Amino acid sequence: MRDGTGVADREGVIEVIGLTRRFKQTCAVDDLSFTVSPGMITGFLGANGAGKTTTMRLILGLDRPTAGRATVHGVPYRELRRPLTQVGALLDATAVQGGRLAKQHLGWLARSNGISRGRIPGLLELVGLGDVGHKRVGGFSLGMKQRLGLAAALLGDPEVLLLDEPVNGLDPEGIRWMRGLLKSLAAEGRTVLVSSHLMHEMAVTADHLIVIGRGRLLADAKITDLVRPDASLEDVFMEIIEGSAR
Repeated sequence: MRDGTGVADREGVIEVIGLTRRFKQTCAVDDLSFTVSPGMITGFLGANGAGKTTTMRLILGLDRPTAGRATVHGVPYRELRRPLTQVGALLDATAVQGGRLAKQHLGWLARSNGISRGRIPGLLELVGLGDVGHKRVGGFSLGMKQRLGLAAALLGDPEVLLLDEPVNGLDPEGIRWMRGLLKSLAAEGRTVLVSSHLMHEMAVTADHLIVIGRGRLLADAKITDLVRPDASLEDVFMEIIEGSAR
């Protein structure tokens, strides 16, 4: 819970402990451990196939780990009561029924978690979809679906947010808007984990970075401890990845 200072207590964190997920002969996540703290934006970085999305799916209980565990508020996600009121997630913005109206999509989610539908108009306005809530999602661009996905993630006013590549499909104005919104959510004391392959965006958005490669932890540090005056975040990221391959 957030206290009067706007800073969440230690129960508002994500903890990954010895997490492993194997698919036949492939180890997608390999003995991974880290904690995501409240009140900041944690960037989750890794090359394509590094295991970022699989890790998020494990945290959200969408996949079962081969070993280890992941908890939110100190318990596995599957044990959370009315989970949308505690954890908001955006993994695949295109995973919506195209025949539904935007407001119907949010209304169904609200009903499933006992959330007031009165929040929907304000959320549609917040994400820039106030004028298209009555339109079918199938006609939305990828950027519009990303905005709708973010509205769904925020529907229950959760303390924890997991967002997988949330700026995909957004134009420069939309990316700037997303950055500002995420910063404001973190400033309220929420726990925000954002995966991205856009180094320049993470350099100006994230406060802390977790870098993985081949499912293993490669770096876990404040961004100010990683980026040097003579090297961009992209340079540092490549150094970390190349160093792990040696």
